[in-house]
Order: sequence, then structure tokens, then C-alpha cells
Amino acid sequence: QVHLVESGGGLVQAGGSLRLACVASGRTFSSYAMGAMGWFRQAPGREREFVAGHTQGAGNINTDYAASVKERFTISRDNTKNTLYLQMKSLEPEDTAVYFCALDRRLWQTIVPRAAQDYEYWGQGTQVTVSS
Repeated sequence: QVHLVESGGGLVQAGGSLRLACVASGRTFSSYAMGAMGWFRQAPGREREFVAGHTQGAGNINTDYAASVKERFTISRDNTKNTLYLQMKSLEPEDTAVYFCALDRRLWQTIVPRAAQDYEYWGQGTQVTVSS
């Protein structure tokens, strides 16, 4: 059993910054602690889309970003706190969405999975609203 809880969302003006956090816990989380983790978002009327992902494989940390957020968003992970972060800057109204974190049980991957169906566990989401 794995629980993912996001926090850090809110209302911010365009050009502003937010940092999202996702804390992982649960009886079986330790078995998947080295699995890939990612951030997705879903705006009203739109499909859930990949934002950023993080893997720890072959002794390296690997990250990947959607083109729309590259250079503005940074994903990081603190394994000592079982926490995944998403630092967002230069926010735009188009970034408005519910942001979800997710965990892929496959361990030690070197390529970040970008498809939502690759992730087995999901948080409940945190709302990010960017006003113009």
C-alpha cells in the first residue's frame, strides 16, 4: 500500500513561483522507493498530461520535462524524506491545473516514463491557479 500526498498548490499571479511537494508513505512504499516518480497535471476539459519525471537508475539521476515547462520547472527528490518536489517559476495562466504526483513501481529505470498508464500510484492532486 502506497500513499502519495501533494501540497503546495495555490493561487499565484502570472510570473510568480510555487513549490509543490509530494510525500510518499505506506506499508509497501519502501519496496518501490527507487521507482520512477512524476508530476502530471489536468486542466478542466483536458486530458491528464505529463509535466516532469525523475528516475534513479544506473547510478544516475535522470529527469525529463514536457516542452511547455522546460526551463521553468525543476523536479527534485529527497529520498531521506520520501518527498518529490516540483519547483515552478515564471508561471503562466496556461499552467492552471490540478497537479498530481505519481509513482511507478518499476525500479532503477534510466528513462523517465511519460505515459500516465506507466504509473501505478497517484496522489489526490493539488490545485494550482495562475491569474493573468
